[in-house]
Amino acid sequence: MRPQPRRKQAACKAASLGHTYSQWIALSLLAALVFMVALSSKVAAQDVTLRLHSFLPPSSTVPKQILRPWAKKVEDATGGRLKIQHFDSMALGGKPPSLMDQARDGVADITWTLLGYTPGRFPRSEVFELPFMMEDPVATSLAFWDLIEEDLQHNEFRSVKVLGAWVHGPGVLHSKEPIASLEDMKGLKLRGPTRVVNDYFKQIGATPLGLPLPAVPEALSRGVISATALPWEVTPAVKLSELVSHHTELKGPQALYTATLVLVMNKAKYNSLPDDLKAALDAQSGAVLSQFGGKVQWAADGAARKIAQDAGNEIRQIEGADYERWQEAAKPVYDRWIKQMDDKGMDGQALIEKARALIAKHRGQ
Repeated sequence: MRPQPRRKQAACKAASLGHTYSQWIALSLLAALVFMVALSSKVAAQDVTLRLHSFLPPSSTVPKQILRPWAKKVEDATGGRLKIQHFDSMALGGKPPSLMDQARDGVADITWTLLGYTPGRFPRSEVFELPFMMEDPVATSLAFWDLIEEDLQHNEFRSVKVLGAWVHGPGVLHSKEPIASLEDMKGLKLRGPTRVVNDYFKQIGATPLGLPLPAVPEALSRGVISATALPWEVTPAVKLSELVSHHTELKGPQALYTATLVLVMNKAKYNSLPDDLKAALDAQSGAVLSQFGGKVQWAADGAARKIAQDAGNEIRQIEGADYERWQEAAKPVYDRWIKQMDDKGMDGQALIEKARALIAKHRGQ
């Protein structure tokens, strides 16, 4: 009965081959699973580049001292996985008033813009632009961010993701001829930055024109305007001290005016980011960025003011009783703004009181 051991050996061999085949199947499945996990991790770890579009030249305060340092912090926090590419001076096309829509529509991933370029489109935000509202740019920037988180992100900014919101330092009048009193504003053609500030200039007899900042030098050179309202910080960007020789500051508890500035992102692009990149972006944005933006622009006023001084330009200050006359002249502007808000279904007076309370909350920060 010798064939039996052979059959037994063949059976053992078949069993061994079956066991080996099962192991091979298991190992193949494991390898496929490992590959899929590795591929998934690679996709999750993919680099993301965001395009940031703005209207000022790269040497200006905001691109150089705010947007680029902020972008570097974001890149460092993500180990270089999230990169931000800068396009200054409207390099991606369009005009400054189109920047908000460019972020909304995905023409750019992120844009930085002045809300005054789209008059009346962001009515709640205008509360911080009312003349003699802002007393401290940093406190006002933080107040602006608070209002965005509490309210504005969900209504007038609902089409974009707001990354930061701030205001610049006190607005100053820069002119070819001296502005020494309220009466000197009568008949003056000047560039005004926002709808509500231009309403104030009309109230005191001036003729304001809404012009984007890059258009100011040509308008002054051609005599279209003979003055402009700007914070000191941005004047070197347009070589203003070479175009005018008189500067008028209103020195009192509140600034003549300020303007609201926002850094916004395309919502779909923001939502598409991996959770860890989104978290890193959020950590460097919001109140942190808003406070930083207000502080940097305010701090840059001094060096820009010195350029005008060194050029031999006259810098005049209006204070005391004269300042109070300018401030008193703003009351009809407030009344009109409150009525306009009420007509839109918003409580204008409540918005003013809310803004003042938020500014007071952050005073001294």
